Amino acid sequence: MNKHEKMSKNAYEQALSEIYVDLVKWQYWVKKKGLRIMIVFEGRDAAGKGGTIKRLIEPLNPRGCNVVALPAPSDREKTQWYFQRYISHFPAAGEIVIFDRSWYNRAGVERVMGFCTDTEYREFLRSCPEFERMIVRSGIILLKYWFSVSDEEQERRFQKRAADSTKHWKLSPMDLESRNRWVEYSKAKDEMFFYTDIAEAPWYVVNADVKKRARLNCLSHILNAVPYQDVMPAPIALPERKKQGDYQRPDMSTQTFVPEKY
Repeated sequence: MNKHEKMSKNAYEQALSEIYVDLVKWQYWVKKKGLRIMIVFEGRDAAGKGGTIKRLIEPLNPRGCNVVALPAPSDREKTQWYFQRYISHFPAAGEIVIFDRSWYNRAGVERVMGFCTDTEYREFLRSCPEFERMIVRSGIILLKYWFSVSDEEQERRFQKRAADSTKHWKLSPMDLESRNRWVEYSKAKDEMFFYTDIAEAPWYVVNADVKKRARLNCLSHILNAVPYQDVMPAPIALPERKKQGDYQRPDMSTQTFVPEKY
């Protein structure tokens, strides 16, 4: 199998359906054992983070799984300790929290675009490893994924988004500017890895040039990173429905229905 070849739709959907079953089992285990799971998704613009997150949460119970995608900090948040606004979203027992971008904004877009000072950036590189060691020592399982995409593939995806009116929202001013700063983002990523790829919370790189393979590989890795057992409840045998009373419902003409266009 060539990892750079596209994957057939049938093979992808078959593999994904099997992973979905395992993800449900995984979440039951997380809840039963009171585990606290935190997954950080980072990477190049258009690398496929959002699509992977979408597939990750699709089969899960949303009551125990939350996606955090914070906007730019408010004026008040800018005066706080840098990590402060992220901490309020950390998981409690039995919960899974997914960060669609995270505190690593400081080492990426803020660094490249000049949204932070050099002093703030250097302090982040010093503080981040200790911050994550504290997270792990507290008992939280922290997984960090970096989605890596080639310059050529990123440009192809940008062009596709530009031509599709339903995807224009995916081309933010920051995304467009990143096209002109490929090397600067590469340098920022390499330096970030040098300081934050630590034994307690290593970076896992996802080859994302082929989206379908990237999704399956990442979801499979998540399942393997947190060993689990099948503790799903047995299938429910539904009892026979009770007979209904003689209640007469109002005539349907009294209700307003959505027009059936399709």
